[in-house]
Amino acid sequence: MAKFMDVHTDMKGITQEQLTAAHKADLAIEKEEGVHFERAWADPSTGTVYCLSEGPSADAVQRIHTRTGHPANEIHPVPLSV
Repeated sequence: MAKFMDVHTDMKGITQEQLTAAHKADLAIEKEEGVHFERAWADPSTGTVYCLSEGPSADAVQRIHTRTGHPANEIHPVPLSV
């Protein structure tokens, strides 16, 4: 499984509750695409949200996000980490 960091840039003003709800929506259907969303971070002032996931492809990650109503603006593979 590959790791991915995706970026959402249109979530200005997102609250902790909204971030939690969006993450839970992804978790509820992630297995249908063989994806696992590990963590999400947000900056409400800029509307930027980052999600770290593991899955078979960036397309699989995007399909989950799209189905739950918050498609990613960018998805980056993360082949190395420390």
